[in-house]
Amino acid sequence: MHWVVYALTCAFALASADALSKKELASESAPLIVWVRNGYALPFLLLVVPFVPVPELDAVFWRSAAAALPCDIVALWLYVQAIKVSPLSLTLPFLSLTPAFLLLTSWLILGEFPDGSGLLGVLLIVLGAYTLNLRDWRRGFLAPLRAIARERGSLLMIVVAFIYSLSSNFGKLAVLHSEPLFFGVYYEIALGLALLPMLCFVPRGQGRWRGIFNHPARFLAIGFFIALMVLTHFLALELTLVPYMIAVKRTSLLFGIAYGGLFFKEEDIGARFFGGLLMLAGVVLILL
Repeated sequence: MHWVVYALTCAFALASADALSKKELASESAPLIVWVRNGYALPFLLLVVPFVPVPELDAVFWRSAAAALPCDIVALWLYVQAIKVSPLSLTLPFLSLTPAFLLLTSWLILGEFPDGSGLLGVLLIVLGAYTLNLRDWRRGFLAPLRAIARERGSLLMIVVAFIYSLSSNFGKLAVLHSEPLFFGVYYEIALGLALLPMLCFVPRGQGRWRGIFNHPARFLAIGFFIALMVLTHFLALELTLVPYMIAVKRTSLLFGIAYGGLFFKEEDIGARFFGGLLMLAGVVLILL
């Protein structure tokens, strides 16, 4: 059961990176933190490069990786914007919509329609999203759903979840034509380098390119957790089936809600934790 330890570590690392990123966003610009998340992961990933064998790569791998890269750049930009403008407990749970969107894209692209458990999973995710804003129900049955529309970070994270439902298909294809750990390490390095132009959008007052050295110790902490997330993600994938691993990794939304309550004093954590549990149960039904 080593894969469970890896997957839980992956979930904790992702939520920790998000919490640290949100803290830095109080004083740093979003473009800078977008790069920091991946750029500061590079030193840790480069340490493991000598231990990652390079498989034979074909044209399908290169096309798939090239297609995934711009999707992930846009998704990461919106992701950081979402956690900047809204509470963690109202943004991170919406990542659980990615498997639900995959049901839709699979139906449109492949003609595959979900079975009963898949549809029930989608229903649980919607019910969980409703519960995140349960305190608004006194204003009407649809008020909790309207509250989602008013929360800019929630809307941005819904878009991120949809983009990930597309890029994950490219990533899966690239993994099938390489090796999981190889793809995870080298793709993350490529993403960090591809995000360098993002520093051009850092305000002059924050130093632009010099801004990456503003708080090196705190930035390294973010990079460490991102690197840990990447490594444990693909180590877990090598030991178990993808649906099992993703289902456990999505516990990151519960870690994120806990961080929101503990460190950012966000409100209604009990209702949001319950909503997160419902959304996680929906993910498990869809994936399993």
